[in-house]
Amino acid sequence: MAQLLLVEDDAAIRTALTRSLRDHGHVVTSVGAGMPALSAAVENKPDVVLLDLGLPDIDGADVLSMLRAVSDVPVIIATARDDEAEIVRLLDLGADDYVIKPFTAAQLTARIRAVLRRSGKTDEDPVITVGGLVIDTRSYEVTVDGRPIELARKEFELLLALARRAGEVVTKRDLLGEVWQLAWGGSDRTVDVHLSWLRRKLGETAVAPRYLHSVRGVGVRLAAPSEA
Repeated sequence: MAQLLLVEDDAAIRTALTRSLRDHGHVVTSVGAGMPALSAAVENKPDVVLLDLGLPDIDGADVLSMLRAVSDVPVIIATARDDEAEIVRLLDLGADDYVIKPFTAAQLTARIRAVLRRSGKTDEDPVITVGGLVIDTRSYEVTVDGRPIELARKEFELLLALARRAGEVVTKRDLLGEVWQLAWGGSDRTVDVHLSWLRRKLGETAVAPRYLHSVRGVGVRLAAPSEA
């Protein structure tokens, strides 16, 4: 869970994103303009600022510059602008990450976790245990019942995304956004293929699952065998 400051001028997007981020366990303060954002960032000291660029009073890039003069809070630019030169400029100005609309709350949450890890502000346990499944996020090592298993990078990231929300049903749309940073395409089988590979390495199948349980038409739930 993180304390977030959301800076978004569109009221509908601001409301929907605030709700979704809170559903993911975050505490969210939202504002609709640049100057209130600067005041809130200084007074509330959030863990992360989510900053749109098209603000009604001053441009988001100017907000970033002024914020960097007084704070080292991680800033994720969340905008529809996808110009490469602009992305590079904002990263040089001090942005920690840049995500292009549309995106899901799960994808944004993954970016939040990443910038918090880089800044050393996360309190996440580096070792995640679900039954006999142990995931070390520092060494990228995974064991099942004490047996090490070799995973490709995306297989590891997929398993980690599910393990961080163990017991919850995670939609394939959220997984596609969080692990691959891709928008959802209904015919895209990327998640299904990687789940199949992951199941094989965990020693299970879709018909006889141990850890990875498909919920038809919804998504996937990772749970210890005793909790399935």
